[in-house]
Amino acid sequence: MSVDFQAGLFGAGAVEVPPLAGRVRRVALSKGAWVDLVPGWVQGADEVFPRLVESIPWHAERREMYDRTVEVPRLLCMYGVGQQLPDPVLTRARDELNRYYAAELGEEFVTAGCCYYRDGRDSVAWHGDRIGRSRTEDTMVAIVSFGSPRQLSLRPVGGRLHGSYPLGHGDLIVMGGSCQRTWEHAILKTARAVGPRISVQFRPYNVF
Repeated sequence: MSVDFQAGLFGAGAVEVPPLAGRVRRVALSKGAWVDLVPGWVQGADEVFPRLVESIPWHAERREMYDRTVEVPRLLCMYGVGQQLPDPVLTRARDELNRYYAAELGEEFVTAGCCYYRDGRDSVAWHGDRIGRSRTEDTMVAIVSFGSPRQLSLRPVGGRLHGSYPLGHGDLIVMGGSCQRTWEHAILKTARAVGPRISVQFRPYNVF
């Protein structure tokens, strides 16, 4: 698979996953929801991006929607419990997330869902990860981004756009508390010229 991606000014160099302690900024939302932000957490992330493009077995999916079958506007790959991740940097990232959040979360991140947004036409509609235990329980979903930034938009369920965060070049966002039940997030389509981005979503068991 070809890669049409221009590395960011600060994205190149040795790949490192530094400790999260002292780097995390928490933003309170409402109804017990919050997000944690760590810009540029994975250092040298742009070196990792082409490796993930080539090593992950990406596939397209089609889903039923409004009485018709449509193509999901992004490429996907899922790594389940116990499956080896496609690059050592993802293993290191998951291990550090578990070290930092295990006490607050009460369990570990054990799955990794990967999405490949090839250009501005690829997207994901407004939703919360409400399949499984997250439908009724507080949980966390940690997203690490590689490649060009795309805006992750947030809004309360049934409400108006609250804000958005440009995620790329090794940025981390963790959505926690009631966020998956009481808020929605999206990567909206854009007509602007944007480069490709890979999103890796780390989740606990039975959260989708």
